[in-house]
Amino acid sequence: MSGAPDPRLKVVLCWHMHQPQYRDLLSGEQLRPWSYLHGTKDYVDMAVHLETVPDACAVVNFSPVLLEQLDEYSAQLAAHLRDGRPLSDPVLALLAPQGVPADRARWPALAQACLRAHRENMIGRFEPYRDLAQQAGRMLQTGSLGDAAPQLMTDLAAWFHLAWFGETVHRGDPRVQQLARRSGHFGPQELRTLLECVADVLAGLVPRYRRLAGSGRVELSVSPWGHPLLPLLFDFAAAREADSSLPLPHTPRYPGGPDRARWHLARAVQAFSRAFGVRPRGCWPAEGALSAPVLELIESFGFDWVASGESVLRSSLGGGMRPDRDALSRAYRLPGGRTACFFSDDELSDLIGFTYSKWHGDDAAADFVRRLDGIAAGQEDNSRRAVSVVLDGENAWEFYSFNGYYFLRALYRRLASHPSLRLATFTGCLQEGVALAGMPRIVPGSWIDGGLAPWIGNPSRNRAWDMLCDAKGVFDQVVVEGGLDEAAQLRAEEQLGVCEGSDWFWSVDEGDPGAEEGRFDPIYRRHLQNLYRMLGEAAPAYLATPPAYTGVDVP
Repeated sequence: MSGAPDPRLKVVLCWHMHQPQYRDLLSGEQLRPWSYLHGTKDYVDMAVHLETVPDACAVVNFSPVLLEQLDEYSAQLAAHLRDGRPLSDPVLALLAPQGVPADRARWPALAQACLRAHRENMIGRFEPYRDLAQQAGRMLQTGSLGDAAPQLMTDLAAWFHLAWFGETVHRGDPRVQQLARRSGHFGPQELRTLLECVADVLAGLVPRYRRLAGSGRVELSVSPWGHPLLPLLFDFAAAREADSSLPLPHTPRYPGGPDRARWHLARAVQAFSRAFGVRPRGCWPAEGALSAPVLELIESFGFDWVASGESVLRSSLGGGMRPDRDALSRAYRLPGGRTACFFSDDELSDLIGFTYSKWHGDDAAADFVRRLDGIAAGQEDNSRRAVSVVLDGENAWEFYSFNGYYFLRALYRRLASHPSLRLATFTGCLQEGVALAGMPRIVPGSWIDGGLAPWIGNPSRNRAWDMLCDAKGVFDQVVVEGGLDEAAQLRAEEQLGVCEGSDWFWSVDEGDPGAEEGRFDPIYRRHLQNLYRMLGEAAPAYLATPPAYTGVDVP
């Protein structure tokens, strides 16, 4: 540090980018299209907003399993456009020559996939898409979609992909603008152009973020490779810190969980370094979930900082009340620890995630900055203070008109030129001497209400853990017996890492039986079945069909 300290309150915006592994590692088929679709919409928009406001900066966190999927999509698209190699994602393949399946029984599921877009902000924005969506919806209800002409499927897929382009792509790519003005059918050349647009966006994502990081506009950080709930890998009982009566799985601990947690962090550092050419300095653990063993492990990998939600801070400081602004604007360390812990201001995060989507973008940005200005005015000395705002960088923007374009543009511009506020990064805050306070302990919890119950503790979620524990027991036995050669063992370890992701447990909820299409349970079971196949073992029959959970016996 040199010169007088900057008196402005530092504001760290941290956007977490993650999608679970949708790729079947045995067949290569992509089971859901969300990784590349968020790439063409949210990841590119976030990069462009940061590129276009000179003094803007932010922290962008990527899960490695997402980075690897984006790379896979980019490679496949390049090979397809170069020499016609097939695309493994059936939704994306609808844009390819002969991409509409000859088997018409597959059409309803593909049509439903092409209707998964916000009704008002995405489907309703384009009149041809709206009309096609209504037509396809009627045919799905009557069971007559299989009688339609293949062109219906092609046009529906084309508009679906156009709607899933980010606003900066719609404004910046003349090809997309021309395609979005079409009123007739999409022919082979238009479909190829659309694929080229998708390919260009995806191929440019990692280089864009690498350049932003190189210029100091973005700090890139990482999550554990498969996005596992690290505290639960160490000990299921960690979930009882918030609710001592919470039921737990039959198996008291995940077998070999600490070693698996270490595997996820080691592989995360490797994957991040390959993508961006540098080692990450910060870590957003999956779901912001921390515990004492997790923090100790993260510190052993040399990370300078971690981040979580303010509910974890509230529990760790031993108070039932919300931490005050002074407490929230510090970083924390455990006794004898080196890694700094930042905690997001949940109130500010929730405004962006849940409230401002209903506002005009300029008004929302003005209100957010007004609130930050009030926080700055309440402190005598802001030179060592930082407000952290961490939230999902993907899903919220679906509910904003124009993908949050006006809100994000106004927010970055207002903060970049504000006299008493300054955008910063977590590493920058540490380098500039942010106030560091001691924290007597870290209570296990996540950024969702400070607990771990969203991923464990009801019959369905506990059953999902029991199924994973069964598979891990077989994995351990096969590996100990030397039943796999080195290459096969590495593939099985990767598949196990996929099965350990947090998303599969979050999605399992017996109280929501009508949401089957959007749930991950079938994908999770498929991943587990693949793990057994890689181990050369027969998959248990219970993985084929989700049975009723009795709570009496293991599945």
